[in-house]
Amino acid sequence: MAVQTVATPSDSTVDLGPASALSCRECGHRVPLGPVFACEECFGPLEIAYDFSAYDTEELRRRIEAGPASIWRYAPLLPVPADVAGKPNLNPGWTKLVKADNLARELGVTGGLYVKDDSGNPTHSFKDRVVAQALEAARAFGFTTLSCSSTGNLAGAVGAAAARAGFRSCVFIPHDLEQGKVVMAAVYGGELVGIEGNYDDVNRFCSELIGDPAGEGWGFVNVNLRPYYAEGSKTLAYEICEQLGWRLPDQIVIPIASGSQLTKIDKGLQELIKLGLVEDRPYKIFGAQAEGCSPVSTAFKAGHDVVRPQKPDTIAKSLAIGNPADGPYVLDVARRTGGAVEDVTDPQIVDAIRLLARTEGIFAETAGGVTVGVTRKLLEAGVLDPAKTTVVLNTGDGLKTLDAVAGTGLTATIRPTLDSFREAGLA
Repeated sequence: MAVQTVATPSDSTVDLGPASALSCRECGHRVPLGPVFACEECFGPLEIAYDFSAYDTEELRRRIEAGPASIWRYAPLLPVPADVAGKPNLNPGWTKLVKADNLARELGVTGGLYVKDDSGNPTHSFKDRVVAQALEAARAFGFTTLSCSSTGNLAGAVGAAAARAGFRSCVFIPHDLEQGKVVMAAVYGGELVGIEGNYDDVNRFCSELIGDPAGEGWGFVNVNLRPYYAEGSKTLAYEICEQLGWRLPDQIVIPIASGSQLTKIDKGLQELIKLGLVEDRPYKIFGAQAEGCSPVSTAFKAGHDVVRPQKPDTIAKSLAIGNPADGPYVLDVARRTGGAVEDVTDPQIVDAIRLLARTEGIFAETAGGVTVGVTRKLLEAGVLDPAKTTVVLNTGDGLKTLDAVAGTGLTATIRPTLDSFREAGLA
């Protein structure tokens, strides 16, 4: 893996708030903030290191609670400038945490079941959170084009954010994505390019483009801006805890694509504990995959530390990453917290989408069907504790994956008469 070298402003001119450096997850080597994603010493992944030493817990809590109804209420904990809320951005976040009592009764959960419904974001996906973070890094480093490799939702989020901020966008997707996601990515006026192959092929191409002169001035949100982009997922952890009354959930079920979302939610929870914003007590994190693309689940069940790539074959295309970059770190989080990683079949995904819609009025995309399906499976297996407070993530809107529930339709077709109404058994 090549480490990108791009002319950027000197470190002293980059204002990314409390972010102090990039630190390697593997060897701990630190480098100045910049558009790099791999350690020059060991090629391990880089992530943001912070200096939170000056914060007073109660003052920080008041500042957050007085902040905007978006992820920028947590600006003091993110790699963004203090005035970020005033810049042209989609301002995602502060989505609903739905107390899912009807679903809880269906599943036998007595300790409190919640759905963190991120379909309420500007492009109806949690990806708006991570793109908002990457956009601020792109501004700081002087990029002019925003790009990504995507399974669909990210393409739309990048297109929308770039349009709002006045950036050019050019995004790359597998050629056979759901049509709804293709349209949503294209409507913002940027360039949308289909690559013949699956997501892993798309990602490899983008990595090559970064090292080529043709990619000069391009910020790839999930490649050379990945350390900043990934931090957006922490805001899910922050919101969940604040919405629970500054309390950790006992159990949380998170979908796995690259695995970054799960590991960064754990990072966010750990930061809240260290800052004294929540009480330090045990919590368990569970990962959810589709059986047709379940490399992390397979490794977890086998007791392996190495995640072997798989060729995706599932309706849950937003999770169809056969070689997840953060897979090994997901295993670490699940094992450290006493959680697990499980998978469900495509029919189970569809059943779970319908279950959530029928019980809570939430129409989830296939990734949401994965988390609800895995939650049900883990409860039936006795792995999830029904007496504990449980949060399940829905990361996108079902209108994006209509093909998954294409058999859903009219209950009956009748003549416009009461007799016909009664004959249909609807009275």
